Amino acid sequence: MEKEKDKNITDKIWDLFASVKLAVVIFALISATSVVGTLLEQQAEPEKNVKVLVKMFGFDHETAHRVLGVLDSMHFTNMYHSWWFVAILLLFAANLIICSIDRLPRIVKLVKEPLKPLSEDHFKGFGIKKEVVLKGNPDKTKGAVSDAASKALGFHLTEVKEAHGYQLYSQKGNYTRLGVYITHFSILVILAGAVIGIFFGFKGFLNLPEGRPYSVAFARGSHMTDSAESERILGVLDTSAGNLSYAAKQLGLDEGTLRSKMRTYGIQPLGFLIRCDEFNVDFYGGTDMPKAYKSWLTVIKDGKEVLKKVIEVNNPLTYEGITFYQSSYGLIPGAGGNAIFRFKVSSKDGRAEVLDLKFGNTFAIPGTNLTGKIEDFSPAIGFDERTGRAFTYAEQLTNPAVYMNFFEGGNRKFGGWILKRYPETWKIPDGTVLEFAGIWGMQHTGLQVRKDPGVWVVYLGCIAMAFGLFTAFFMSHRKIWIKLVEEKNVTRVVVGASANKNRHAFEKKIDRMVGLLSKDREGGR
Repeated sequence: MEKEKDKNITDKIWDLFASVKLAVVIFALISATSVVGTLLEQQAEPEKNVKVLVKMFGFDHETAHRVLGVLDSMHFTNMYHSWWFVAILLLFAANLIICSIDRLPRIVKLVKEPLKPLSEDHFKGFGIKKEVVLKGNPDKTKGAVSDAASKALGFHLTEVKEAHGYQLYSQKGNYTRLGVYITHFSILVILAGAVIGIFFGFKGFLNLPEGRPYSVAFARGSHMTDSAESERILGVLDTSAGNLSYAAKQLGLDEGTLRSKMRTYGIQPLGFLIRCDEFNVDFYGGTDMPKAYKSWLTVIKDGKEVLKKVIEVNNPLTYEGITFYQSSYGLIPGAGGNAIFRFKVSSKDGRAEVLDLKFGNTFAIPGTNLTGKIEDFSPAIGFDERTGRAFTYAEQLTNPAVYMNFFEGGNRKFGGWILKRYPETWKIPDGTVLEFAGIWGMQHTGLQVRKDPGVWVVYLGCIAMAFGLFTAFFMSHRKIWIKLVEEKNVTRVVVGASANKNRHAFEKKIDRMVGLLSKDREGGR
């Protein structure tokens, strides 16, 4: 109690941060807040999290909105970028550093402490103790003992002459006691990588239309609704191909102010252009379940195409530290008038031709007097079983179809729906095959966009952690002392050993050493 009274405020703060109790409290805080951050989708549209609250807690819609408003005011909807979560991480880091510094001198002393010969009384207290009797005096047997220790344990023994013989001793793995500090260091490295990612990284999305390059991505939950200023910024960035210096001049701003406004609106500059050349979805059999979807992407830097890659789920594109993941797809609103429909026309006489048409275009069928015209389009066509009437059942290109009329001499001769996924609809009454080969310019590919400059720091921390955990759990500080005591025409070998971990494995090796000595004894008889 007197010692506690004598401590000044600095000592008390140090003791607080060096305590395991504080570590437990911080762990509990991180765990509890992370549960909330996991349940609520971060930086998402409010309605998504309202549905989560309604489903999980049974709130009515109005109550769920109020609860979400409270959680949002506490930054739980963007938790990992909040000041208080970063403060908890920094508090945890401080606790870990001070705990380590507080205990390190004692461990370093154990690591550096040289091994010394022991008295007879110390040998009685060993957890690992073995004895064997060898023929001959200690001067003759010490070589055999050293050889056995080297073969079985990998130890090189130091010898000391004693009154009735010798004492041999050695240690290995004294530095393994620092394994826990390597693990502590790795945690700090991982935390540093996470904080770098929080402050200098970016996680957002980009709905990239076919054929149109973009120089920016967008943060989830970005405040861009009905913002004339944000639209103006995007327009200038579009014409400047993402060149922030040029865009700032066009907007009459300095570059720092432009970057600040872009952060406000959730606009993330890429530093290059990304373009979707084509997007395609494959389906399972005759179902509407997607089997795979792919995007053909091109990166454009300084007006030149520098990278092309086909991406799909789990096979992203990375350029200049920014990674684009395939995540979704959809129709571009109002894009039907500019979309290109590709057909392969094979006439009865074997002539074939590929046609790229827009809605309302007419075309001639080779080898005939027929002309065709695209009159209607459905992204997902279905047919009523009772009336046979066509209807659109989804706003995705799950079962695209075009309605074509065919004319001869200006008069309609026949017409019908041609479905992209059903070849039996491609053959028209005069025998011509009109293959619906694809649509371009109507879809966007949904990309997750991530930039995390701290990821390599995290990887480095993970490697250090693996090494630290292996050292801490699978390696041990092993010490051995061997007394060679001269008796009547024999030498009594007394082995005492200790290990701070994996004692059983060390004891088995000592048994092997004793076994080698026993064989030598038998061989010498």
